[in-house]
Amino acid sequence: MPTETFEFQVEARQLLQLMIHSVYSNKDVFLRELVSNASDALDKLRLAALRDDDLDADTSDLHIEIELDQTGRTLTVRDNGIGMSYDEVGKLIGTIANSGTAAFLQELKEAQDAAGAEGLIGQFGVGFYSGFMVADEMTLVTRRAGESGGTRWSSRGEGTYTLETAEDAPQGTAVTLHLKPADPDNQLHDYTSVWTVKEIVKRYSDFITWPIRLLPGTADGEDAPEPETLNSMKALWARSREEVSDDEYHELYKHVSHDWRDPLDTIRLQAEGTFEYQALLFLPAHAPHDLFTRDFRRGLQLYVKRVLIMDDCEALLPPYLRFVKGVVDANDLSLNVSREILQQDRHIRLIQRRLTKKVLSSVKEMKANDPDKYATLWREFGAVLKEGLLSDSDNRAALLAVASFASTHAEDEPTTLQQYVERMKDGQDDIYYMTGESRQSIENSPHMEAFRARGVEVLLLTDPVDEVWVDAVGEFEGKRLRSVAKGEIDLDAQGDTQDDGEREKQAESYAGLLGWMKEQLGEEVKDVRLSTRLTVSPACVVSEAHDLTPALENMYRAMGQDVPTAKRILELNPGHLLVQGLNQAYKEREDHAELVDTAVLLHGLAVLAEGGQPKEPARFVKLVAERLERTL
Repeated sequence: MPTETFEFQVEARQLLQLMIHSVYSNKDVFLRELVSNASDALDKLRLAALRDDDLDADTSDLHIEIELDQTGRTLTVRDNGIGMSYDEVGKLIGTIANSGTAAFLQELKEAQDAAGAEGLIGQFGVGFYSGFMVADEMTLVTRRAGESGGTRWSSRGEGTYTLETAEDAPQGTAVTLHLKPADPDNQLHDYTSVWTVKEIVKRYSDFITWPIRLLPGTADGEDAPEPETLNSMKALWARSREEVSDDEYHELYKHVSHDWRDPLDTIRLQAEGTFEYQALLFLPAHAPHDLFTRDFRRGLQLYVKRVLIMDDCEALLPPYLRFVKGVVDANDLSLNVSREILQQDRHIRLIQRRLTKKVLSSVKEMKANDPDKYATLWREFGAVLKEGLLSDSDNRAALLAVASFASTHAEDEPTTLQQYVERMKDGQDDIYYMTGESRQSIENSPHMEAFRARGVEVLLLTDPVDEVWVDAVGEFEGKRLRSVAKGEIDLDAQGDTQDDGEREKQAESYAGLLGWMKEQLGEEVKDVRLSTRLTVSPACVVSEAHDLTPALENMYRAMGQDVPTAKRILELNPGHLLVQGLNQAYKEREDHAELVDTAVLLHGLAVLAEGGQPKEPARFVKLVAERLERTL
């Protein structure tokens, strides 16, 4: 096949220039990226060989080589791993990021510092291109294990790349960098220096489980020295805590997660007895951009006796802990078991239960001992953890113990359910909450008026999952979780001074108006009644205690479920002048036709106040315009 030249996509070219010129403040990390990619390729080949006995691949001496040529000023990182086919090179390498490039560029522009920009690299799998920070040209030669022909890719990072076949390519992948001149002032070191390469590998890649061998360049006529293995290859999770530095843990996290920022916390676990395994887990400091997408890759690396069995074993943690990264190394799992059988394996289920409890207990300890770290964790992953309140009834109590929520008690400080219960007023039996899109929209809701007036605390829940878990949980320490926007609210115990006699008089006075409005608005509302939750607004709409909220109805429809629209209840504030005037007009006039528009307007205002939309917006606008015209 002849050499073909291709152009990068426009967004990919912009991304490439950003990577070359401004993303990494520490240019040494290009070698970490290339070694990490090589290690992944070796892992994949070992896994493929275990699953396919007929795979024509040499796995007798899997390793990584770094070859230096001081005369030609090149550095080559070579592995004899899984390799890539011609099509895979074009897809995975040629396009940089085959999805999400535009989103990546936007996040990159918004990154406030070099560390933040650096942290975005691994999310899109584009670390390969960091080589252009130190090289004028990059060449990749690769052959997929089991195939006969190879591929050569080459680019100067200026908008185009070439692809051609390479019949003599060995199994695996070799990346050759034609290095730029050393420039110490710009942190561009001499990467043909043996000492420099040794120091970088030791710092970033000592934990890699495959040997990393250095082949120093030689002058003409000199004998080639024996390759030198640069890394210890000792798994960090197999070493005692005293033997491993935090920096080494952080580098392992970056290797398994492709997130180049330090983790928020490291969790070690060692199970001994009839079934032994070791685990090293990491809690990230930042939520990845695709955490809530269907394509998000979750799961831990699963090893058996130091051999990688699965790169993303989803069965080791429940979905609501999908942000946790790390490694599990077991002694007694079958090496050739399929994914489907593995997920049902009794030992895997035991590991999942133990890891889940360990993560939740670590979060609880963090909450008690390091509030700043906990605040970061909950800000980034609280919405994901709350999914467990729906799906994991066994650990629901543990999740509720670490959960915190915004509240009317304090502007900036979240509260736990335990703290809420401790602050409850005498005689208060329920934990009140309200869901909405934002704190501001909830606080401005008419439903909050009576609670604000009486100083009753309300939880302000703004995550989509909040619409669901409150019903699943139902109560906490015998106190019912109750929405301020559903059902009838009786705040007598919180300071309502109106006696039963006054209420009976009001009910009698408004009985005619309420019945008439229910008749006029019958297609829109289930009932019309007087409100005990309003102090300022003339009206609001509420749901029955067991009805779905409008937000939850919309959520189910977005998921393709056919959910009927539930009629809601219109509540009127008998203390508002508009409602009082409407009631008086209803009593004095025999012809109530003129009051129908006022009733429609009152209902429309209540719907708008909670962020909804009147059923007939055009009619509503016309009625408002006519009323305004009369006032001029």
